[in-house]
Amino acid sequence: MKNIKLIEVPSEIGAGTRGASLGIDAIKIAALDFMSNFFVHFPSEKIETENNLLFEPIQSPYAKRINGVLIMTERVSKAIKDTINNNFFPVVISGDHSNSAGTIAGIKMAKPKSRLGVIWIDAHADLHTPYTTPSGNLHGMPLSASIAEDNEESKVHEPDEKTKKQWDHLKNFGKIAPKVLPEDIVFISLRDYEKEEKHLIEKYGMKVITTAELRRKGPENVVRAALRYLTECTDIYVSFDVDCLDSSITKGTGTPVSNGLKEREAEDLVSKFMQNRKICCFEITEVNPTLDKENLMAEIAFNILQRSVNVLMMN
Repeated sequence: MKNIKLIEVPSEIGAGTRGASLGIDAIKIAALDFMSNFFVHFPSEKIETENNLLFEPIQSPYAKRINGVLIMTERVSKAIKDTINNNFFPVVISGDHSNSAGTIAGIKMAKPKSRLGVIWIDAHADLHTPYTTPSGNLHGMPLSASIAEDNEESKVHEPDEKTKKQWDHLKNFGKIAPKVLPEDIVFISLRDYEKEEKHLIEKYGMKVITTAELRRKGPENVVRAALRYLTECTDIYVSFDVDCLDSSITKGTGTPVSNGLKEREAEDLVSKFMQNRKICCFEITEVNPTLDKENLMAEIAFNILQRSVNVLMMN
């Protein structure tokens, strides 16, 4: 039986589309609509944001609002570290995916000797860097920061010195770099990424499980294969970006992509992962209700969240 603590991170400064900071409230509204007491059942902590930066001019075009992302990384990592040290299992609900840089840092700060595996359930690889980014948005960079990679071989831009320094600070956050070995990452339902990211996936032989493979083998077999691949890891973090779901049901996220998972497949997948004792943290991210109709995305996210936590509590 795990003690669950909810960590709410309504920060959206890493995203390119506005509105993900409202995702947590949208998920709470979904819970109320479903008559669920989920959000009163568990202790929760809400992390202060830097969303006021959205009203200010962008300092760095290749790492937009990285000053704010560094502050968020500090706050999130501290909350995660304290949660784990107090023997709680952190379930993170966050605005945009750049927050996971802080989640990963916090896990490593709580367990510095642990070999951390990452299950990245996402349409995107999030392996860009300020040297390769097509958008400058930090939610496309948390994994490269966590593996401490610049990807200079695929360089497209020359960031200014201040940006480089801030990026180095993000990579080395908590004085641990890399926090994750690139070969300890498994992508599931990855289908929209650039050649610069493909270069890193191939360079390090990162494991990619496509939507088609998941359909062919079924969630249970995919989970078994992913965990077997991460057998050397002592702890595993599961990060679920709602855009892993098919664009027919993901209007309510900033970057929907076709050929994604169905709701039931995603639920089965995540809840099967949650049965494993090595799982040390779960994060769900990128719900944006301003892009949605009838709060559908948040309702789907809530179903996945609730089922996952139910499984965690039984273990």
